[in-house]
Order: sequence, then C-alpha cells, then structure tokens
Amino acid sequence: MTFFLTGFMGSGKTHWGKRWAQARHYTFIDLDEAIENEEGKLIADIFEHKGEKYFRKIEAATLRSYAGLTDTIVACGGGTPCFHNNMEWMNDHGITIYLKTTAPEILERVLLEQDKRPLLKKMNPAELLFFIEQKLKERAPFYDAAKQILLSENLTEHTFGGLLSKLSSSQ
Repeated sequence: MTFFLTGFMGSGKTHWGKRWAQARHYTFIDLDEAIENEEGKLIADIFEHKGEKYFRKIEAATLRSYAGLTDTIVACGGGTPCFHNNMEWMNDHGITIYLKTTAPEILERVLLEQDKRPLLKKMNPAELLFFIEQKLKERAPFYDAAKQILLSENLTEHTFGGLLSKLSSSQ
C-alpha cells in the first residue's frame, strides 16, 4: 500500500512521513525532492525558469511513476492534489492522508524557513497569514477529498500505526 501525505506547506508532511516510514520500515519519498533530483534544479528554479505549468506536468508524471509501490509513504507538495486530477489518482492508487493545519500554525512554521521559500520571501507576517488563509480556502476541496484527515496538532509517533490498525480492522 502507498500512503500519500497531503496538506499545505509547513503542515509536517516530510517531518511525519520520515518518522512514520522509519518506524514501520517503509520507504519514504519526498515528491519535491525527487523532482529536484530528477531535474537537477531546486523547485524554485524550475518555477522561475520553466514556469508552473512545466513543473505541474513533471510533478504529475513523477507522482504517477509511484503506482504499485508497497509499504511507501509519499510526502506530496502542497499544491500536488490541486492539478492534473492528482488527488483522484492518489485516491485510486493508495491512501491519501490530509495533515490539516491551521493558518496560524502554518505561519509560525514557515516564518522559520521563509528564506527557503522564494514565493514567501517578500511578505511580512500579516501578508503571509492572508496568503495562507486564501490558499487554504482555495485548496480545501482538494485536501478534503483525502481518505483520511488528521489534525496536525494531534500527530505523534504513534498516529500512523493507529491509522494502520484502524484501516486493517475496517477491511
């Protein structure tokens, strides 16, 4: 089974994905990192030099290359579910898990790494919070289509194991 972690930037997809994969001896894949390795460029550089349309096409193709993987957790980019029917594809090929995070919590986390996120570099905290709130509203229909929704404030080392138990008992 493949598990796709979705949610806004700063929701903890990579953090929890790595921890849960390690605890279960699963493979962990960070979709953005895989794209950067494949393209030999940072995501920001791909956006800047080739545009979002090109990036989203590569993102969808890379995502689809994971069809049929087992015991794998894939941390998706924040926008991944919103393009090329990716959320529908992920729901058809695995278990989607939305790490639901509040806008203030996201703001707190992304402020710590604002320099790594070119889109956010020039925003002050108030502008950034407004941006996050707007994007969360925009993306809500995609994120809410996940098979499982977990509140990020409740996540622990054991959350994924509990989810697996719940899933296996419902089958």
